[in-house]
Amino acid sequence: MKRLILMRHAKSDWDDPALPDHARPLNRRGRRSAKALGAWLRTEGLVPGEILCSTATRTQETCARLKLPLAPRLLDSLYMAGPQDMLAALRTAHADTVLMIGHNPGIAEFATRLVAAAPEHPRFDDYPTGATLVTDFAIADWAALKEHTGQTRHFVIPRALLDEA
Repeated sequence: MKRLILMRHAKSDWDDPALPDHARPLNRRGRRSAKALGAWLRTEGLVPGEILCSTATRTQETCARLKLPLAPRLLDSLYMAGPQDMLAALRTAHADTVLMIGHNPGIAEFATRLVAAAPEHPRFDDYPTGATLVTDFAIADWAALKEHTGQTRHFVIPRALLDEA
């Protein structure tokens, strides 16, 4: 079995309009959300063996604030990637549990293509910042991954985690 934790970066800062998109950091809410997501992952026992992360500042900062015990593999191909690029990156993974951190709109479409049945959550289709899907696949190697075969285990958004705190 393989498990994917598919996370959209936390809320980014738009205060500096001159800053290139790739360089935008997280805002205060995004920093709190990323910290809450990391705590949730650890509480649920969802610590990945490999992290695939976009090279954008906001994805790297999201990853760092999760406080996970390993460094991400930074991939230019995940910056603003579409579903096909995300699938190609995932097929290169080796760990049984992989965390992938990316961007919308590609990540929302990728999530939809992965699962056999979408979770019953009102925000799944728009995949807001920090949204995180945990889905399992009955495969031995990521290279064998096929669309619409994932079994959803969790879908969470940071607002729900922060409301609980």
